[in-house]
Amino acid sequence: MVKKKLCFRFLKRTNYRAFFKKCGWFLLYFTFALTLLTFVLRFLPIPFSAYMAQQKIGHLLRLDFDYDLQYDWVSLAEISPDMQLAVIAAEDQHFAEHNGFDWNAIEKALAHNQKSQRIRGGSTISQQTAKNLYLWHGQSYLRKGLEMPVTMLLETAWSKQRILEVYLNIAEFGDGIFGVEAAGQYYFKKSAKDLTRSEAALLAAVLPNPIIYKVNKPSAYVRVRQGWIIRQMNALGKGYLKQL
Repeated sequence: MVKKKLCFRFLKRTNYRAFFKKCGWFLLYFTFALTLLTFVLRFLPIPFSAYMAQQKIGHLLRLDFDYDLQYDWVSLAEISPDMQLAVIAAEDQHFAEHNGFDWNAIEKALAHNQKSQRIRGGSTISQQTAKNLYLWHGQSYLRKGLEMPVTMLLETAWSKQRILEVYLNIAEFGDGIFGVEAAGQYYFKKSAKDLTRSEAALLAAVLPNPIIYKVNKPSAYVRVRQGWIIRQMNALGKGYLKQL
C-alpha cells in the first residue's frame, strides 16, 4: 500500500514537471515569435490589428454581417503634423520623454477615478499601441499584465516615430473606422495629410471612447475637449515633433 502511494506521488510530480516544462517551452517560443514579428512590423505596414479582428469577429458572432472595417494605411509623412501633435496633446504629452509608461499620469488617473464618475485613463500612446495591435479591449488583470511587457518590447524595437505612426493608423475613430486616413476621408472627405488643426483636434477629442463621442455629432463635452486640445497643441508647439 505504501509503495502504491509513493508510486502515485512520483507519477503526479512527473506529470506536473512535464506540464510546466511544456508551458515553459511554449512561453519561450511565443516570446521569440512575438519579438520576431515586432521587428518585422518595424518596417512593414500593419495589415490589421488584434482589436480590429476582435471587433470583426464579435460582430460576426452576433450575426451582424453589415459591420465593415474602414482602414487605409498611410506613412507618418502622409499624416498632417497637426494630427500628430493633436493626439500627443490629447493622450500623452510626455510621449517623447518616457520609456513607455508615464507613472505620474497613472497616479493622477487613479486618484481622479476614486473621486469622479468620469473615468480617466493614464495609458501612454505606447501602451495603447501595444493593446490595440496585439491584445484585446476589456478590463482584466491578465490584459493589463500582458500590456506591460508588450509595451516594453515596442519601446525597445521601434522608434517613437514608428510607435506614433502605428498608433495613428490603428486607433479607432468611430464604429468600424480605423486610422486617421479612413477618419479623414469619412468625416471630412480629405486625406490625413490635409487635416486642419481644428479637424485634427476634433478627431483626437473622441479618442477616449469614439463609440460614445461622435466626430460628426460632437457633444458639448467633445467641443470643450477640442478647444482644450488646441490650446495644448499651441503650448507644445510644432517643434515638439522634432524630439521624436
